Amino acid sequence: MKTTLPLKLLSIDNDGAHLALKAKINGKVAHLILDTGASRSVFDTERIDKFFKGKTKTTHVESSKLSSGLGTNTMKSKTTELKTLQLGDLIIKTYPTVLLDLSHVNQSYSQAGLKAIDGVLGNDILMKYKALIDYRKKELILSF
Repeated sequence: MKTTLPLKLLSIDNDGAHLALKAKINGKVAHLILDTGASRSVFDTERIDKFFKGKTKTTHVESSKLSSGLGTNTMKSKTTELKTLQLGDLIIKTYPTVLLDLSHVNQSYSQAGLKAIDGVLGNDILMKYKALIDYRKKELILSF
């Protein structure tokens, strides 16, 4: 099976662009950016709790590992488990993930007049589901 997700091109200070997409975390709409350079998908420590309201909140466990990337050499992280992560017709159940402080990304987005992001879709999912990015059509195609 395949699923196709529309991508939105976000202009960043007339100097580049990010690809954005919508997903669902525990049934609620999430705004993500697509990052083929990210080794794994991560979600914002501050924004993740909105996906657990009205449900039993998940535990965010401090990780002993330091994460790199996203404009920093080392960043403290937490781990959690999403009940569901939905990307189009693909539903990933009990998805263990990493939480990072993405406030610096959202601050830059705010200054550029862009909507805050809830997370970053990275290579753990892109590779597993054989992602194809069609820049002409602005689509992400995942196979499962």
